[in-house]
This record gives sequence, C-alpha cells and structure tokens, in this order.
Amino acid sequence: MTTKRTFSFVAVVAAAALALTGCAAGEGSSLDQPAAAGEWSTDTLNIDFATYNPLSLIIKDKGWLEDELGDGVTVNWVQSAGSNKANEALRAGAIDVGSTAGSAALLARSNGSPIQAIDIYSQPNWAAILVPADSTITSVEGLKGKSIAATKGTDPYFFLLQALEEAGLSLDDVDVQNLQHADGKAALESGAVDAWSGLDPLLSTSVAEADSKIIYDNIDFNSYGFLNAAESFIADSPDVAQVVVNAYEKAREYAIANPDEVAAILAEVAAIDPAIATTQLTERTNFEIDPAPGQAQLDVLTIIGPVFVESGDVKDQASIDDALATLFNTQFIDKADPAAIG
Repeated sequence: MTTKRTFSFVAVVAAAALALTGCAAGEGSSLDQPAAAGEWSTDTLNIDFATYNPLSLIIKDKGWLEDELGDGVTVNWVQSAGSNKANEALRAGAIDVGSTAGSAALLARSNGSPIQAIDIYSQPNWAAILVPADSTITSVEGLKGKSIAATKGTDPYFFLLQALEEAGLSLDDVDVQNLQHADGKAALESGAVDAWSGLDPLLSTSVAEADSKIIYDNIDFNSYGFLNAAESFIADSPDVAQVVVNAYEKAREYAIANPDEVAAILAEVAAIDPAIATTQLTERTNFEIDPAPGQAQLDVLTIIGPVFVESGDVKDQASIDDALATLFNTQFIDKADPAAIG
C-alpha cells in the first residue's frame, strides 16, 4: 500500500535546540484521555523511515498512521540515511520521531539534544568491518596505518572505536574517512579506502555482490535500534506519540509473522536483491526483544559511553552519566496496544 502523504527531505533547516521539558504526563493529560477523531493534539506528525529500521518501512507501507490519525493529522515521512542524519533532523525540529542506533541516541543526548528513547525497535547485528575482496588484511590489528571509511555519529563508527580499542589501537593509528554509509561502501569497492565499518543492508549487499570480506563481526559492539522522540513532541502530543508506539508494536508482530513480505518491502525501498534483504532480516536482526528501553540497553551504553569521552565526541563522563539517567522514557511502551491500530 502506498501511504497518503510523503515528502522529500531536501535539507535540515537550522533551528535552535529545544529546551528540555518534563517527560511524564500528569493526571488528566491527553495521554490519559485518548483523542476522538479530529481532536488530536497536533495537525502534523513528522516521522522518519530508514532501511536500517525495517519496522518503519512496514508502518509506512501499510499506511497505519494515516489511517489511525485520519484527516486531522498530516503524516510527513522523511528518510534518514543514517543515525547521524536522524539526530540532525530531530535536533533541528525537522522531525518529531526518528530512528537511530542506541549509541547515536546516547551521543546526541550527551551533547544536549533534547530527545528520549520511547521504543526499542530491534536488536541488530548491523555493523561490521569489511575489506575489499583482494585485501590481505585479516584482522583489526592489520588496520594500523590504513584508511577506514565510517560515518561519524552512527553505530558503525562506534563499532570501529570499540574494535580498535579491543585490538590495542586508537584513532591515531588509523586514517578515518568520514563518509556517509553509501559513500563508504563505494569507496571500499573502488579501492579508495582499505576498509569500511559498514551498515546493513549495504554491508550484506557488498559481501554478496562485490565479494567484500568481513574481518570483524561482534554483536556485543552493536547497540540496539532506538526510536527517539523530541521532548517537546512528548510533552505537547502524547496522544500521537502513543499511536506511533502502538503502530511500532503492531509492525513488530507483523515482521515476526511475515518475514518474506517484510523482506520484499525492504528490498524495494533499499533497491537490493530480496535474498540480501532476507539475510539482513533473518540472520542479522532480532525483533523478538523487550521493546521497553531499560537495563539491556543501559548495559551496552554504559560500555560505549567512556569510548565517546576518550575519542573526544563527548566532553566528559558527567555528560554521559546525565544522558544515561534521562534518555529512556517508557510511558508509551508501558501502555502500548498493537490491537488499537485498525
């Protein structure tokens, strides 16, 4: 199904960072009183979709948000090319809800972006380090002095930082080329860089079509998929935020029950072979997880946080600690009702 309303995200309009607001809905709030048709708290919902977030593709394809919100709310879909782009759009106010890696959400919150995670959409093994088909490099240690493509502000970049640290290397030992995911793939396959810290589905596509080789793969270095919302949106439109989370939980059920159809949707949007999409969904993505942001994600981010400080991406550990204490918001997932989405 084609959704009723879409638009292309041409540029993120610069805007001042939103002031931090409270996250809990009070007694008698619109969260406790569901809106009747045409009585929503906002007339516009700006939300992203991304090939690294298959649940977003299902929701967009099925038109569930448009059907549930009706003519009273215009749903604008914005494609995110990576976690860094989703974070830029959230901070600028170009979207209300955006999908990122958990590490990217922590980075944004630690640096003052007023966002909170309202749902965990997957546990992906979506990042790995690849080298060209004819490369003689076989380990992370072999990357010393080499050029590596990675997109700063995304899970593959943080994956690279952790992999280097584990191998006894630092950023000073390598030449990181800050390229968007698709450009990193192209640079790897053309020989412009020695390695690429890549992201699915581009990663699996490069392995299947260019014979690129994975030299390091570690699911523990991947953070979860976070659905984030601007705090202003949470405070002003909790009724619509609840609909979004309900739709995500319906999409989770749908993805688990209909893997072939979801692979077809992903293949079409990402312009990849359906077999590659199936590999991403069945071998490198886990949807059967607790969707409430909590201890599992905290455990991962607590490890990643100090790496940010050491690399200079966050000024100090206190900023990390403050972010970890305020990043999660479970008020919507606690009330999630997939059946409420008709």
